[in-house]
Amino acid sequence: MRTNFFTKEEQKRFVFLYKTLLRLTHSFISYEERKKIKAIIISAVQKDNLHRDHFQLNPVIKNIQTAILICQEMNMRKASVLAILLHDLVKCNDLSLATIEESFGKDTATIIHGLVQIDVIYAKNPVSNTENFRNLLLSFAEDMRVILIKIADRTNIMRQIRDTENIEQREQVANEASFLYAPLAHKLGLYSIKSELEDLSLKYTEKEAYYHIKEKLNERKKERDAYIQNFIVPIREKIESLGVPFTIKGRTKSIHSIYQKMKKQNCDVEGVYDLFAIRIVINSEEEKEKLDCWQAYSVITDMYRPNPKRLRDWLSVPKSNGYESLHITVMGPMGKWVEVQIRTKRMDEIAERGLAAHWRYKGVKSETNLDEWLTSVRESLEHNESDDCKLMDQFKMDLYEDEVFVFTPKGDLFKLQKGSTVLDFAFLIHSKLGSKCVGAKINGKNATIRQKLVTGDQIEILTSNAQVPKQGWLSIVTTSKARTKIRQTLKEIASKQSEFAKETLERKLKNHKIEFDDATITRLIKKMGYKTLTHFYQAIAEGVLDINVVIEKYTSLLNKEVEVPEEVSNRSAESFNLQKNESEDELILDSNLKGIDYSLAKCCNPIYGDEIFGFVPINGGVKIHRKNCPNAAELHKRFGYRIIKACWSGQTGKQYITSLHIIGQDDIGILTNITSIISKVKGIDLRSIRVDSNSGMFSGSLCIGMSDSKRLTTLIKKLKEVKGVIKIIRE
Repeated sequence: MRTNFFTKEEQKRFVFLYKTLLRLTHSFISYEERKKIKAIIISAVQKDNLHRDHFQLNPVIKNIQTAILICQEMNMRKASVLAILLHDLVKCNDLSLATIEESFGKDTATIIHGLVQIDVIYAKNPVSNTENFRNLLLSFAEDMRVILIKIADRTNIMRQIRDTENIEQREQVANEASFLYAPLAHKLGLYSIKSELEDLSLKYTEKEAYYHIKEKLNERKKERDAYIQNFIVPIREKIESLGVPFTIKGRTKSIHSIYQKMKKQNCDVEGVYDLFAIRIVINSEEEKEKLDCWQAYSVITDMYRPNPKRLRDWLSVPKSNGYESLHITVMGPMGKWVEVQIRTKRMDEIAERGLAAHWRYKGVKSETNLDEWLTSVRESLEHNESDDCKLMDQFKMDLYEDEVFVFTPKGDLFKLQKGSTVLDFAFLIHSKLGSKCVGAKINGKNATIRQKLVTGDQIEILTSNAQVPKQGWLSIVTTSKARTKIRQTLKEIASKQSEFAKETLERKLKNHKIEFDDATITRLIKKMGYKTLTHFYQAIAEGVLDINVVIEKYTSLLNKEVEVPEEVSNRSAESFNLQKNESEDELILDSNLKGIDYSLAKCCNPIYGDEIFGFVPINGGVKIHRKNCPNAAELHKRFGYRIIKACWSGQTGKQYITSLHIIGQDDIGILTNITSIISKVKGIDLRSIRVDSNSGMFSGSLCIGMSDSKRLTTLIKKLKEVKGVIKIIRE
């Protein structure tokens, strides 16, 4: 072995650790296997294939320390230990996975393969403080032991780097421990490791805060331990008198936990209410759980004054995750606040083990998910099975079967649902990128926008400024975000095309010396079977509708009166007649006069108080129009001999129907404000309302009933005062 590979201090350390590992593994690693491992490692050292890391830690010693940790604190066995000792040799290409499988079994080779995969992930994306990254680690681990080994390895590294000179790298490792490994350890129920990782992370990233809290705790440790015992003794005696089995203990919170409370409460260590907590766990029958807990609560509050603001009753209404407990804070001896947690053994198991225990007690077979699965790992580890292979076979990764995790060229990580395509990914990054997407390079190879993604893909989106979203894209994408963005973009394109079509129509009409009239266009699109102006103009833009045909139909409509079926029965000829004032040659609308049938023209919907005139059509009767009717000029020009003067004579108490077209900004609450005003104007009824919204603009058509034009004028004035209303047009 190279003489310079170990320092003198490392040689002593190696001998001690090696003997410790032999003692821990003698029951499941044979003498022959130990000889093979030793020969392989010596060969790798002599070839100079093993190298120190950023912290100059000796790789052989580090791996032995990690192997000892998983044996002592995770009850892991043969395959895991062998994988830890040998995986560096596979990474440096000194050994192949085939050789590992032949010499030490498929189980060991599988774990090493997972460890190498995770190292590839780190190379692509070193930023690990995201839930996506945590999930990707799990989805890449074929065997749960891979994750447990990574947790153990990181814990070991955190223990060894206290005196390193590489401060920047230490902070990165500490942050990863806090954001990634501590939460994973917590999910697995490795609470001591979780607390250690959090405390060490705080020590390396917030040194002053860590040592400040530690010194404060050390100053009063004996005093605090004595206080806890002094607090517990009288409670124990009282609860024992209830005749219910229970356990009671006190614990000091971790430095990391205290620091978080200091930040939340904006105080120093002395200001934290619960530096330590007392937990009472009652071994109660399920039907008597609440009763026993409240009895214990009564005992404690009889002895110590409770703080009512600090009562947390999760017995009556458990948390959504199934957590049940009763938390109280009481004034203990010497005026100190003490938190007491009261729960039963069943509740404590749910609190410690999470959702899996909750489902087990409820008798419900749970779906595959992270919390249940990881908790089951912890339970199996605690059983201390001797056969490591059988112990872990059930943990082959089947999580995230509905998700894929992919990288950008820069190593940024994204999560999508299974079946997502290149186009989904492009829209996930940015809507503009998706709109211009023409394909991609996946792992350096060209791919179409339809290509489905798999976990681990590294994707570079290819774009073209000539590309625009198409209707067919909706059948390519699977994610709701992509569909929403495509529909939104298609709608924007349609809006722009419609605007262009409208401008073209207006220009052509002007060239023919024909006036463009919104009311006539509205009647035209209904006659031609289009539901909205957008659909009408879109048909022109797409060439489905010949613009010359539109101009011809529009001109024809201008040159004749459009007959619309009567809708308002109270304006029939039976109710009203026209009287001709022969001296003034004027028709007077009066409910008491008979002899001439008339009806109100639908093109302008005249109401009492409007200035009006009469038009005598070929089929008889009289049509009453407003003088400012959109068709008035054309009627006077072409059929002046059929025009007669008309006026109102007295109100009838009947309601007239008219329509208002309102245009404004699509602000929140604008529709509510409009309908509220209509309801407050006396004598006005809202019959119907139709609303369209496009590109931030609001367009509404209101059908209103009223008795006279004065009320309509009042209403229009009030509506113009509504915030966001730009224009009101009487149709």
